[in-house]
Amino acid sequence: MSRRSGHDTLSHAQRATALQAASLLLDYPDEPLLAQLPLLSSAAELVPKAARAPLLRMVAHLQRADPQQAQCDYVDTFDLRRRCCLFLTYYAFGDTRKRGMALLRFTHAYKATGYELRADELPDHLSVVCEFAATVDMESGLSLLTEHRAGLELIRMALADMGSPYVDAVDLVRSVLPNLQPGDLERAMELAHAGPPAEEVGLEPFAPPEYMGGSRR
Repeated sequence: MSRRSGHDTLSHAQRATALQAASLLLDYPDEPLLAQLPLLSSAAELVPKAARAPLLRMVAHLQRADPQQAQCDYVDTFDLRRRCCLFLTYYAFGDTRKRGMALLRFTHAYKATGYELRADELPDHLSVVCEFAATVDMESGLSLLTEHRAGLELIRMALADMGSPYVDAVDLVRSVLPNLQPGDLERAMELAHAGPPAEEVGLEPFAPPEYMGGSRR
């Protein structure tokens, strides 16, 4: 019998804590979030072992940073760089009508549990999906993240390439997912090479331009 992977041995509490921390750290660093940094730091012992160092590094970075500069860095990273877009379906479908259909997979999962989005949120924002998995339906949330593993890996590669500290926040998410499969990496490289699809001729974009940034403000 094969030995179980580290992922298989994680408790629900470990997964939930890591995903809740990731949800917060991948959101816009406003005052309420920055006020929670000590609490996030104290949660390091409650996350999977592989996530402890990334969590503490990300928290320490935000604690050291000037608040206004942290906000500017967040906007520069996630709102102004399409390669770091936090909307998971964007990488496979771009700004096409097909992406609108892909978003329904998220919306249906949320509605099935009574989970309600804010009026200014799209359902595939990485921070939203992490919050849903951590606080509402772990199995469904992990399924959504796993289905879009290639997009997640592409975000990580882009953040690593630019030397962004936010790579640690993404690693919190990855710490609770199954081991990366060769097919996931191949798909991520294909997406990186091809880029997101362009809108089909004659079709209106599925969402207003203001929803295409990375923040949830």
